[in-house]
This record gives sequence, structure tokens and C-alpha cells, in this order.
Amino acid sequence: MAITMTPAAAERVQSFLINRGKGLGLRLGIKTTGCSGLAYVLEFVDDLNDDDEMFTIDSVNIIVDAKSLVYIDGTQLDFVKEGLNEGFKFTNPNAKGECGCGESFNV
Repeated sequence: MAITMTPAAAERVQSFLINRGKGLGLRLGIKTTGCSGLAYVLEFVDDLNDDDEMFTIDSVNIIVDAKSLVYIDGTQLDFVKEGLNEGFKFTNPNAKGECGCGESFNV
């Protein structure tokens, strides 16, 4: 499997990278936190680590470390606008549940 991204998400990430003026891509990872145990982390990447995997979608690089890939393999990254709110949405086939606020998940 791999990480995928909708055209809306790719466009948004591309605009962030252009505004930033540098960067190899966007890191999608996880951290231990929240009431369900794991939360997604997004951050810019300037250099690859030895255990990184890179997925290129619509000319945008998504970088995932080996530890995180176990939990998010197959995830689709989307960018959605709902009313006045907008943000990234994660569709993770490995997630067995989420907390009520949607900030964390478990596998």
C-alpha cells in the first residue's frame, strides 16, 4: 500500500511549500497523545532521514518514517472546507476508533 492524497490536499500542500520558499515535501507521521493513543503530525521536510519513505503525488512529496508507516499505511490525505472551517482530513483504513473530538485514533 501507500499514502495517497486528493487533488485538493496536493494543491494546498503545494501552496504551503511555495509560500515557505523551500522544502522537500511534507512529513506525515504519528505521535503518542490524546485520549485514543495516536495523533497525526504534519510538518515540512528539508532533509530525508535514513528510515523515510517518500510518496510523490501530483508533484508533491509526502514523507513518512518507517515507524509511522506501520500505523498509517493506506491513509488518504484530503483537504476539506466545512463552513468557516478548513483543514486536513485523514482517512486511515488501519484506525479502529477515534476519540470524540477527532484529535486522536487507535489501531
